[in-house]
Amino acid sequence: MKKQAAILMSAVMAASLAACGGSSSSSTTAAAGSAAETTAAADSSAAETSAAAASGSVENKDKPVVWYNRQPSNSSTGELDMTALNFNKDTYYVGFDANQGAELQGQMVMDYIKAHADTIDRNGDGTIGYVLAIGDIGHNDSIARTRGVRSALGTAVTASDGTIDSSPIGTNTDGTSADVQDGTLDVDGKTFKIRELASQEMKNSAGATWDAATAGNAIGTWASSLGDQIDIVVSNNDGMGMSMFNAWSKDNNVPTFGYDANSDAVAAIAEGYGGTISQHTDVQAYLTLRVLRNCLDGADIDTGIGTADDAGNVLPSDAYKYTEDERSYYALNVAVTGDNYQDFTDATKTLADVSNQLDSSAHPTKKIWLDIYNAADNFLGSTYQPLLQKYDDLLNLDVEYIGGDGQTESNITNRLGNPDQYDGFAINMVKTDNAASYTSILSQ
Repeated sequence: MKKQAAILMSAVMAASLAACGGSSSSSTTAAAGSAAETTAAADSSAAETSAAAASGSVENKDKPVVWYNRQPSNSSTGELDMTALNFNKDTYYVGFDANQGAELQGQMVMDYIKAHADTIDRNGDGTIGYVLAIGDIGHNDSIARTRGVRSALGTAVTASDGTIDSSPIGTNTDGTSADVQDGTLDVDGKTFKIRELASQEMKNSAGATWDAATAGNAIGTWASSLGDQIDIVVSNNDGMGMSMFNAWSKDNNVPTFGYDANSDAVAAIAEGYGGTISQHTDVQAYLTLRVLRNCLDGADIDTGIGTADDAGNVLPSDAYKYTEDERSYYALNVAVTGDNYQDFTDATKTLADVSNQLDSSAHPTKKIWLDIYNAADNFLGSTYQPLLQKYDDLLNLDVEYIGGDGQTESNITNRLGNPDQYDGFAINMVKTDNAASYTSILSQ
């Protein structure tokens, strides 16, 4: 009876923005009439919500949803899909600050060039040439990283609306591409030209993007035509970066820069990998499941995030930010270089501040459906999922992990045929435009 009363109270108060309401049960039984009668004095919508909570019944459209890693948005313009982000009152996004991370990656590359200006120009032609592996031209994070590198290196072309062109350029050996321009750098009285020699989207023949094998093949093609004009290799992520590093740049002593701080990339810094960016995956994985836990508990959304929970879990304030009007949590990024890489050698270690086990009597086990857009994705498979699997135990969540093919949304949505058996959903789309493919199922 105490538990029912607590759930009833949280449901009535669910209109508060600061709280996540709703029952955590996946039962689809009809609401008890007696519960509705006891709330007759309240407005009809509050009465229905309270009755549903008291009986343990929640419709799928009202269950907590966390979009993660791929923010619902227009893949062409980057405009956020606020319909998807406001699917219900318990819908949020968890990712990282893409623009801050992109700027950090670009600055990391520029800092390296400045520090090695006396040796980095391999053929001594006065031009520091780089090649760029682009992950997905329709992915906000990929777009941001391309723009961040071009902005920092002075190769960006800015449109009349103020946006930086993020298009792949193919090859640009003579510097005549309309999508990039040559940058300049003065170091110790010497002026260098910085040129993006080549870039392409790393999409394989089956349509999967962020493809490491494609990147490995691309660096071979670029090296055969550009040779010692290539002074730096830059990648939108470590999966592609490590493929290029192992295929060519390691043996040719060409610094390679990636993104994600995957364990193999961090270890490779000792072997010449130039650096990477940690997007605080430990914080992201925790937030992905923590937000669901709070919603299922009917707790304040900030519990265990900005304010300590009953087990003492709380995130450091400099590890994340919350943007209320976007209903989005963003982890903050850290540059990983030769100076600090030893602090990042285990990418699957949970953050100590939020590694305390929740009491199962106060936070009973709930069942979560969670998909990963591509089961073969290096970052999600080797870093993100192992962290999720550690946090799901700590947060008393029984998570069913679904791995997609990285190509078609239906490969994933076809396995969401019975959402009634789950209490909440964590969704990682193939394409950021496709949120409706999932919400339409939950709305049936």
